[in-house]
Amino acid sequence: MASSNCSLIILLIVALLSLSSITTSHAARGLLQLPKFPNIPSLPQPTMPQLPTIPKLPATLPPLPSVTSLPTLPTANSPLPSLPTLPSVVPKMTLPPMPANRLPNMPSLPNIPAIPTIPTLSPPPSN
Repeated sequence: MASSNCSLIILLIVALLSLSSITTSHAARGLLQLPKFPNIPSLPQPTMPQLPTIPKLPATLPPLPSVTSLPTLPTANSPLPSLPTLPSVVPKMTLPPMPANRLPNMPSLPNIPAIPTIPTLSPPPSN
């Protein structure tokens, strides 16, 4: 019974594959037998405006600034600029006052009886 079902399934697969290949070959033949299409006339090419010319760079470049014209950098021995003076009246930072009453007491948890434990079973001793 099982071998007949298997052979029937194989026969159906072969039939489906052969039908699909026949359909594909008919479609390909139909595409090959299409009539020739007329030539599409070429469109006229638009005329492009002239691009602007790139200006020429001068052959000689202006001279680089000399080392003497650059500002001097401060050295390690040069004095540092003085810091600005703070105003004589500087507001002092203060914290807001603490509340007069303390925080309320937290209620205590009720006494919970001990949680019962499940006895563990150990394997019997080996001989």
